[in-house]
Amino acid sequence: MYKNVLKICVLAGAMLPCWGTGEVKELPAPVMTGGMPLMEAIAKRHSARDYDTTRTIDEQTLAEILWVAWGKSPHGKRTIPTSRNLQNMQLFVLTPTGTWEYDGMAHKLVKINDKNLIPLCERQGFVKNAPLHLLYTCLNDRGGENHVGSAYQNVYLYCTSRGLSTVIRAMIDKEGLKKEINLPENHSVVVHQCIGWPAAAQK
Repeated sequence: MYKNVLKICVLAGAMLPCWGTGEVKELPAPVMTGGMPLMEAIAKRHSARDYDTTRTIDEQTLAEILWVAWGKSPHGKRTIPTSRNLQNMQLFVLTPTGTWEYDGMAHKLVKINDKNLIPLCERQGFVKNAPLHLLYTCLNDRGGENHVGSAYQNVYLYCTSRGLSTVIRAMIDKEGLKKEINLPENHSVVVHQCIGWPAAAQK
């Protein structure tokens, strides 16, 4: 379901970027049970750069990836810890038809522009084959980059549990992305994460 809303960007007392009125995409609720045992997922976790170009990421899987990275747990807390409860990071989904911010407390995607920013992440050839692109940014405050690390590690473990391939990357045009997303001066682009089904699934 899509609609226009005014997005108020205040989290735990920290002012985060606000793009005003935007298109909103409701996400299905994450399934919070099942999956691979934690110790097994940690043991099998690895970076993978080959993706099945014939398979997309379905909406339920997308919703769960975003939730594990930066969502709200049943007891009202973030799915990752943040120093001093600053919650001073942002998570974006880059698509060929626009850029979306994940509003984790409301479990929604808010469209912030109609730009295809994926080429700004394509300094390695395999990137273009991934069907899902996440971009992590943070307020230049205590612990912001550490919080991003917690978020993408959660995504790694989820991907391992689901049989997805993923890799975290810093070889991106950080300044170009910051400008196109219109981040405030005191915010930084941290890393990009590719996600997709493994290329072996084509066989």
